Amino acid sequence: MPCLNLSTNVSLDGVDTSAILSEASKTVARLIGKPEAYVMIVLKGSVPMSFGGTEQPAAYGELVSIGGLNSDVNKKLSAAFTIPCCPN
Repeated sequence: MPCLNLSTNVSLDGVDTSAILSEASKTVARLIGKPEAYVMIVLKGSVPMSFGGTEQPAAYGELVSIGGLNSDVNKKLSAAFTIPCCPN
């Protein structure tokens, strides 16, 4: 069962998490070639985290899957789930 764990230090209060879960589930299934019925998404907000020495808004994602992952798929997953940020 593919499982994408997403954590962010941003509060999810007032955020439409259903839309995030649905889109993430569809994207993982499509990119790794597994039925969406087997995909699990875990979304956690308000998780204390630091990135680059700051506590600015950040997120961490980790995908676990038996099969379906390779360097080409990893690049596609990274592109699909990465939000470009501005350098300091």
